This record gives sequence, C-alpha cells and structure tokens, in this order.
Amino acid sequence: WGMEKPPTIEEVLKENPDAKICLVDHQQTSQMNPNINPDNVVGVIDHHALQSKTIVTDRPIYIDIRPWGSMSTIIAHTFLTHQRRPPIKVAGMMLCAILSDTLNLQGPTTTEWDRLIVAVLSEIAQVDDIQLLATQQFKAKSKELAGLSSHGLVNGDQKSFSFKTEKFEGDVGFAVVETTDDAVIIDRLGELLPEIVACKKEKELSALFLAVVNIVSLKGTLLLCGPTELSLAKVAFSECTIVNEGSTLMDLGKRVSRKKDYIPAITQAIKSGWSKPMNRGQSTVDIASLGKLEVDPLDPHQRVVRKGSILAPKSGKPFKVVG
Repeated sequence: WGMEKPPTIEEVLKENPDAKICLVDHQQTSQMNPNINPDNVVGVIDHHALQSKTIVTDRPIYIDIRPWGSMSTIIAHTFLTHQRRPPIKVAGMMLCAILSDTLNLQGPTTTEWDRLIVAVLSEIAQVDDIQLLATQQFKAKSKELAGLSSHGLVNGDQKSFSFKTEKFEGDVGFAVVETTDDAVIIDRLGELLPEIVACKKEKELSALFLAVVNIVSLKGTLLLCGPTELSLAKVAFSECTIVNEGSTLMDLGKRVSRKKDYIPAITQAIKSGWSKPMNRGQSTVDIASLGKLEVDPLDPHQRVVRKGSILAPKSGKPFKVVG
C-alpha cells in the first residue's frame, strides 16, 4: 500500500514522554507495552472480552468495545459514521487487518459488520479481488513465520490471562501461529517445546500454550509443553485427542480462534474447579539454566535466538510431557 513504517511506541514516547495513548486491540495491563504510562491512556478501541487486569483509570476515557471480528472494523465504521472517507492507503491497511483477524471472513468471530465493512473498504481501496488479496497476504505471512526462530514464534502473538479461583491462581499464556502450512511449524516441535517452557518460566506463567492454526483448512493443533498444560487442555478440550506418543500435540479440530474457541474453554475449565497437577515436569527448571537470548549474527533479518539452554533439544531424545 506504499505506507511508510510508523515509529515504534518506544520512539514516540522518547520524543514525547507525555503523549496521549489510545489502546487498540487490547485493554489488559498485562498486554500493554511496559513503556506506556497508564495515566496517559485516554482511550480504548477493542473487540475482546473484559477480563482480569483490564486497565483502570482515575478519570473517564473514551471506550469503544464491540463484539466484532476485528478492531479495524470498528475504526473503519467510525470513519464512516463521522462521514469521513479514509485515504486509499489507510482503507487498504484496515481491509488487510480485517481479512487477517477474521481469516478471510471465514473464522468463527466474523460478523455481518465485518463483511459489510470489507465490501466498503475494498471499494475505497480499489481492490477488485478480495480472495486474491487474502491469499497473497496469508502466503506472505506464512513465508515470514516459517523463517522465524522458535523464540519469535512463541512470543510473536502471545497474550496472558489472569485467573483466581479456590483451586487455582495464576496467569495462563496463549500464543497463536496462523499459517497456510501448519506442517512446517509443527515439524519444529522439538525446538518449539523447550522454548515454550523457557518463555513460561521467564514470564512467570502458570501455563503456556501455543496453537498452530491452518488458515486454509481452518483447523488447529495445540502444543503442550508440560503436565500442567496437558491436564488443563484435557479438561478444556475434552472432545479433542492427543495425537503423538509424547503427549505434546492435541488435535483441536475446527477450533481456530483464541478469542472465541480457546480462552473461553480455558476459562470455563478453570472456573469449574481445575487445579494444577502435582508433577510439573520440566517446568521446574531453574531460570539461570535457560540460556540467553541473542541476535543471530548470521541472520540477515537479525532474528533473536536462544543460546545455551539446558532445554535445548538433544539428538535422538524427543521432548516428552512428564506425568
């Protein structure tokens, strides 16, 4: 679309520490950039459920949260209700965002508003073939994901959710990788599982899941890095089956949405009385033994990799869930 890459939030705040911030696509403090001062937040535009750690402010702020498939649908709708026509480049970016969020309008979170706004934006952005645009976008995204390090895959699209019941209190992380070729990602199971454990330990999470979603066939696979994840997944997705000998892969079937399929099931399982198993396996490793994150000097894209971890996969020894 010929859009210039915007500055990072760190760069913006360095130049103007008191800049007013509107949170988009999230409203939990656990998902906020740590550089943002909550006192400077003046608005929230989101399409997710209000759960624990939702931002609390000392004064009224602008709030626009709707149960639509994409935050960009809300912003585009606001353009139109204010009788403002978004520029072609902006319309194109919002169009791509909606297609990504709703899996080309095929995902379970898709609403009629998303379909209507996509039709309007495609007209403004002069896109004749939405299917072609979505296909090109998904292929480009999948190609980029295939080249990411395990650290990049686990941390790229990850959110955490806080829970407190009589039997469980803690944070559960849930990462998602959307791709046109899930086999390419799942084939890296041996390096992904240790990285999930390392990330879980570093972020002090009680559990951390990674779902690999095929955005063509609309099917999901869940990676399970330890007994806690295995136990919770069996309760949350009781109709799904473990598909490998090490009990580290679960077939989620047509469940593809973190917002609609994954987190509600996890939430219901925890609220129904699930508690952590006693045997926590490799999740109990010391954080000092997890190695260091370094920029790969041989990678032209300067991707981050983990070096010297005790959990690094060893030849001929597959990663297994203990217990």
